[in-house]
Amino acid sequence: MGMNTFQRQTLRLPGGDAKVLLHSCCAPCSGEVMEAMRAGGIDFTIFFYNPNIHPRKEYELRKNENIDYAQRLGIAFVDADYDRDNWFARAKGMEMEPERGVRCTMCFDMRLERTALYAHEHGFAVMTSSLGISRWKNMHQVNDCGARAAARYPGLTYWDHNWRKGGGSARMIEISKRENFYQQEYCGCIYSLRDANAYREARGRERIELGVKFYGCDENP
Repeated sequence: MGMNTFQRQTLRLPGGDAKVLLHSCCAPCSGEVMEAMRAGGIDFTIFFYNPNIHPRKEYELRKNENIDYAQRLGIAFVDADYDRDNWFARAKGMEMEPERGVRCTMCFDMRLERTALYAHEHGFAVMTSSLGISRWKNMHQVNDCGARAAARYPGLTYWDHNWRKGGGSARMIEISKRENFYQQEYCGCIYSLRDANAYREARGRERIELGVKFYGCDENP
């Protein structure tokens, strides 16, 4: 399926603003968002703050792939602190919560709060995130966290654009295959890795092996 199969939506930033701060969780999720905003002539900067991603090997792989893709597109990239200890402190007591539960709300809040702070301090009136494009995420949960984070600062808006519509989710996969992006097999945190492995083991499947599966490779149809 070619990249011209789908017609992208016409993008308009809230309030007629000219630039936006994009919180990116990884290259596969942000690839379509980045290309759509470039095609729409939107000026944007990527903000990478994801202290939920564990272990460190997985974090560096996802971050460095995102940096490389942004550099190839000529997009400004802000590499925020890893801040892992703070994430674990906030997750304390939520270790056994299910995916899409209160631990995920905490995680989205933490990441988008830091994004909002950076936007406020660096002159961005609009912020958004690539988190909602994944079908594994609850889009309303992400948008609620984004709106709550932006509301902390006067004049800052969270852009809750639905990146899945108009073929966005399909283009996300196409771009990932075209670029041979790393194919992540769990959300990112150590608890999602634990639960994903437990699910696999219960069905006689092998545990997740980090850093080996990539979109578009013949051995990974």
